[in-house]
Amino acid sequence: MAAIVKYGIIGVGMMGREHLINLHHLRGEGAAVVAVADPHLPSQQLALQLAHSFSWALKVFSGHQELLESELCDVLVVSTPNMTHYKILMDIINYPKPHHVLVEKPLCTTVSHCKEVVEAARKRPDILVQVGLEYRYMPPVAKLIEIVKEGSLGHVRMVAIREHRFPFLVKVNNWNRFNINSGGTLVEKCCHFFDLMRLFVGANPVRVMASGAIDVNHKDEIYDGKVPDIIDNAYVIVEFDNGSRGMLDLCMFAEGSKNEQEISVVGDVGKGEAFVPESIVHFGTRQAGRDGVQTLKAEDHRIKYDGLHHGSSYLEHLNFLSAIRTKGEKGPAVDLQDGLISVAMGVAAQLSIEYGRFVTIQEVMDEIKN
Repeated sequence: MAAIVKYGIIGVGMMGREHLINLHHLRGEGAAVVAVADPHLPSQQLALQLAHSFSWALKVFSGHQELLESELCDVLVVSTPNMTHYKILMDIINYPKPHHVLVEKPLCTTVSHCKEVVEAARKRPDILVQVGLEYRYMPPVAKLIEIVKEGSLGHVRMVAIREHRFPFLVKVNNWNRFNINSGGTLVEKCCHFFDLMRLFVGANPVRVMASGAIDVNHKDEIYDGKVPDIIDNAYVIVEFDNGSRGMLDLCMFAEGSKNEQEISVVGDVGKGEAFVPESIVHFGTRQAGRDGVQTLKAEDHRIKYDGLHHGSSYLEHLNFLSAIRTKGEKGPAVDLQDGLISVAMGVAAQLSIEYGRFVTIQEVMDEIKN
């Protein structure tokens, strides 16, 4: 039996409790949650009820600093509101006892904060940090990545990702209704898709052009006298340094959709498509034409819990646990650089809407205004 790896979860709102359930399903792999931290009493109580149903005894702290100082944990999961990630991560990385970290996306809400975290983590080779960009683990997406990496589509030229879904869910104190807290929709939500685009094209972004607005959702909501400012639809075009292009089509008032995500990857030899949650993958070549298109049902039999993200959170934890057990020989599958670039792409898209022009990744990394 492998040694027990002790986890602490910082932030046990909806996503934090989702991590708790996933880790319970990994108990056979030696994962155990021993502590949680959250200042919000109702979230604490819900986490305790869950842990009780799993026969796990939890130490509960009201803040991350007390949890750190308890030194009870080997690994910390950071699933707090986006705007709190930076301080929590810096405190964990600078704490003398090393704790490995799985931080929910986005890494931070600003590029400068992401860069500071990357720099601080560089000085701590004893700490593994993985960013929660788990969409790459969804079975149909993972299958499409495999098809691309095998070279079946040739040199990838275009990636189109459509996310048509329901509006943002209600979160504790409605923190996700404002750009200042979330980083903006194209950072908060779409860092997933920008990460996937990089993965599919095997290149880094150069410039971004976007058009978007708040047209339908949240317009009649008021919090502390303020109306939400998070956009609910956008088109984003991304140009990559190898000449490939990506496009995102986001709509957050499209509950009448059969699939929430539809991904199309086209190379000079063939085309592949993935559909979530249908879990279907199509792929074919130019030579074989329409009649030669193959359809697969994508499944991963390792998944013991589907949860909110079609089993991808479970696989994310499985992979991170494996990286921890091999003492970082492989390194985390989604590292801090991936987290930083996915945020930079989202920030560039948000600025492009504001400025009405292309925004380069360089100017976002250098934080040039206007």
